[in-house]
Amino acid sequence: MAIIILIDFTMPAEMLGDNLTEAARGLAESINHEPGFISKIWTENTETGEAGGIYHFADKASAQAYLEMHSKRVEAMGAKNIRGRIFAINETLTRINHGQTGKGPAEH
Repeated sequence: MAIIILIDFTMPAEMLGDNLTEAARGLAESINHEPGFISKIWTENTETGEAGGIYHFADKASAQAYLEMHSKRVEAMGAKNIRGRIFAINETLTRINHGQTGKGPAEH
């Protein structure tokens, strides 16, 4: 069953935007090699100092392991108020709205 993780946290605004893009490039590349990982959408709001992401994993066990590891990692980077939530993807409804539910291009 396909799974998503929603992770958000607060971070000093000066660490976001272009600074985050430069600082996290290696991190972004490493995420591609995590077990069960499919994709990530990076999120940030420089006005409120919030950041995070929406992660797509192939299974709940991989998602849970990643969430535990990544929460510690972003805390070490200065993140506060870290919140992570795991959800199953309703694949039928997601496909209606052009969402990706597997490893390939969005199925329509």
